[in-house]
Amino acid sequence: MAAAPPPPAAGGFVLFLHGSGGSGEEIGAEVAPYFAAPELASSVRLSFPTAPTAPIACYGCNLLCCFALWMLCKSCAAVITAWFGIAEVPITAKTVRDEKEVLKAVEYVHGLIDKEIASGTSPSDIFVCGLSQGGALAIASVLLYPKTLGGCVVFSGSVPLRKSFADKVSPEARKTPVLWFHGMADGLVLFEAGHAGCAFLEELGMTCEFKAYPTLGHSIIEEELQYFQQWILNRLGISGITETARPSSSSQHKDLQ
Repeated sequence: MAAAPPPPAAGGFVLFLHGSGGSGEEIGAEVAPYFAAPELASSVRLSFPTAPTAPIACYGCNLLCCFALWMLCKSCAAVITAWFGIAEVPITAKTVRDEKEVLKAVEYVHGLIDKEIASGTSPSDIFVCGLSQGGALAIASVLLYPKTLGGCVVFSGSVPLRKSFADKVSPEARKTPVLWFHGMADGLVLFEAGHAGCAFLEELGMTCEFKAYPTLGHSIIEEELQYFQQWILNRLGISGITETARPSSSSQHKDLQ
């Protein structure tokens, strides 16, 4: 006899991917408090994996140096956490990544999703989210996953795949809703990259809610996280949650995508 399927896991599952140079622990400290209310303990499970380390040339000099200086410093590679290589700074709407590296990272994320589904979680209750490079990986993973998920949330990210990948996006994946945050003053992942990414998703027939912040740079702020929390809870059908403890200040991320 075939083994009985696992019982459905309670509530939703949020997979959140940090930006390059960061860690799961660091981004978890920012995000987890928004789901810390006692009534959410059994309703929303969170996961904050940490990327492997790799020598990235961009980090051999000051992260916020000008582009010309970065070009001179490419030989000064530093070992940092990164989901895939960083081709250039700043990230623009035309930046091209190493597709093999991106797809390898996507495969890793798909493994985490598959494991969660095997444990009994419905795909419709799974959310793949990320900041900066983590946001780029999140949207790439959702586009190439063969099932409709609960949603994808991108903070200050971009689409790291060429438009030629559109043919590989299944009809099921196109049904996954996307929430996209981006600061118009972002100097590392330019606003044009985020806006173009959301436009590409809409060309695929996907729903992409885009929230722009005129004075926001490359960082994540409380206003975004509050909206993110409510967006997740609404899709899980959870309401009436009381106010939870939140970080006293917003995070200033310096990753390069």
